[in-house]
Amino acid sequence: MSSEMIIRRYRPSDQDVVTDLWSRAVRQAHPFLDGEGAGERARLLRERYLVQAENWVAEREGSVIGLLGVLAGPGDGNGPGAEVGGLCVAPEAQGGGAGRELLEHAAARHGALTLEVFEDNGRARRFCAHLGFSERGRRTDEETGRPLITLERAAPLKSVGWLHLREGRLLSVRTRGNDTFYLPGGKYEPGETAREALSRELGEELGLVVPVEELSEAFVIHDVAHGKNGRRLHMTCFTGGPQDIAPVPGREIAEYAWFDRREGRERCAPAHAQVVDRLVAQGRMPG
Repeated sequence: MSSEMIIRRYRPSDQDVVTDLWSRAVRQAHPFLDGEGAGERARLLRERYLVQAENWVAEREGSVIGLLGVLAGPGDGNGPGAEVGGLCVAPEAQGGGAGRELLEHAAARHGALTLEVFEDNGRARRFCAHLGFSERGRRTDEETGRPLITLERAAPLKSVGWLHLREGRLLSVRTRGNDTFYLPGGKYEPGETAREALSRELGEELGLVVPVEELSEAFVIHDVAHGKNGRRLHMTCFTGGPQDIAPVPGREIAEYAWFDRREGRERCAPAHAQVVDRLVAQGRMPG
């Protein structure tokens, strides 16, 4: 992507631009519905859904390009899940990652997600399948008489990873009984923050003392979790801590290594490739 995308809360001042992009997006997605994107449905968007739902927008270069409405209360990613009431991206911005980032943002807050799509909306069904949603049920929409498909996706696995580079090569670890390398880090324990989880994991895996206050969030990676039957991964990556290290592998770690871009793609978990691409784009690793 050519510029950074921001996911933020919807503001009342966004109403006009959001209503416009919603109207254009739903007309494109639902050509089989007469009057879509206007009239009573537009009124309900402005007066009910934008007021009552938990709404988020995707913004790039100061322009709002996507809208997500969630029908749930405040979440922390560990709750019972949420229903996505609506997701739309401006037609000119589709394919740029806004829809994916909005859905992953909802999953990070609420965990498991459900949503409904019209059976005739093939593009939305393919998009959701690509992101790991599966069919749970079907019903007939009372207003339009068209079939709706209910889709669901389990809560993503939440983990943390440490970005430690040496001469342009990224530190990676392999657990015993596994031939795939991962970033140092791992899953949260109950009650831990992301920084606390990473600080603990680095001590357990590599014998490193990395104070929580020395860790800085770099970016978040969304991918398929390796070896978890298609379940999604939400990995928060951090920089910071000591640079001149002498790792001492813990009992679960078979070995550690520093990999370049090619080696990482050959020997590491799928999310690793996204991490390396980010670091290359930032100029921290050679391409």
